[in-house]
Amino acid sequence: MSAAKRIEALVWVLIYAGLLLLCLGLFVRRQAAALGHTMIVVGALLAAAGVLLIWLRSRIKS
Repeated sequence: MSAAKRIEALVWVLIYAGLLLLCLGLFVRRQAAALGHTMIVVGALLAAAGVLLIWLRSRIKS
């Protein structure tokens, strides 16, 4: 598997996992504020890492 294919797979895993964790954090925040905020921050960071990898992938020469 080439590096570009691995990056493409990782991009979608990071974006979807990040957005799922962010949404779960929004619901958890009502019962456990600290845990909810932590989940929101980690989810946002994962999604941002996925977006960063999209930019990185666009810069790789095939």
